[in-house]
Amino acid sequence: MYKNEKDNNIEITLPLVNKNEDNVVFPLVINVLTKFWGEITPDEEISQRTTLYPNHKGTIFIEGLEIIEKKFNLLSKVYRGSLDDLKKRLGQGIPLIVILPGINETIQFATIVTGYDPEEKRLITYVPEPDSFGAIPEERFLSEWAQEDFLTLMIYPEDAKDILKNSLFMFDKTNRISLEAERLKIQGKAKDALELLTKTLASNEEEKDNPQLLLMIAGILNEQDDEKCVELYEKIIELNPKFYLAHRGLGNYYLKKKNYSKSKQYYLNAIDISPSRYGPIYKNLGITYLNLGNDVSAKESFKEYLQRVPNASDEKNILEFINS
Repeated sequence: MYKNEKDNNIEITLPLVNKNEDNVVFPLVINVLTKFWGEITPDEEISQRTTLYPNHKGTIFIEGLEIIEKKFNLLSKVYRGSLDDLKKRLGQGIPLIVILPGINETIQFATIVTGYDPEEKRLITYVPEPDSFGAIPEERFLSEWAQEDFLTLMIYPEDAKDILKNSLFMFDKTNRISLEAERLKIQGKAKDALELLTKTLASNEEEKDNPQLLLMIAGILNEQDDEKCVELYEKIIELNPKFYLAHRGLGNYYLKKKNYSKSKQYYLNAIDISPSRYGPIYKNLGITYLNLGNDVSAKESFKEYLQRVPNASDEKNILEFINS
């Protein structure tokens, strides 16, 4: 770790890992931190687990965390972080993974915070390119991170337990279970995932207000057209009004129920929080406007959708409507 004593800059140097080494069960950010802590990428274990998800295009973080904990003397925390916590961990030489909003067709992405510049008030992030790094203004970083309820992953060696023993890691237990439930859902075991989540919610009074846990439950109920998801989404928004996925979830639910005025309300709420986050939301907003009889706004929303999702499979049909 390099620390500039003059201006209190902190920047941790991480190993360069090719972005092509990103994997469904061993995402790039975990790969980088595995190497940072002096371990070799466990290719055989990764290969075995990858075969379980031949068609999944996203990332299954719980698999990566289990791999490093099984193969090496590495431990992990999955918790609700803060700017103060980030600065403290960086000062201890521990880089952190944070989950931030995606853009266009990506709903969210993970990056590693490697440093902090107090003079410029910027967070320094890892970029898998030689002699490159990202720099995000503190205010913008916090605004975006809030959309994910400050979700943070820490990977650290077992011998660092002592320096962390007096620290509190908010929602660590239930966040990890949420990741386990997410894996079950991806495996087609939504019923098992819901049972795990509801049991966890009932038995963890101290973490019952964890937005990540509530979101996982609401998402499964939403897919089952269960109106109980509405109360959960509303609870999440009460806990964190900037939680983008809760607003979007309610928009999707009301669209399915043909309550187009409410659907429009929640889609616009989500877009107000982050206009550039997720291109397909504009398609759903366009459908909502169409059913409300507002063809002008529908066309504008569809145009925005095509601009943000340039390779959309339904581009031809949507263009025909826009030009009609």
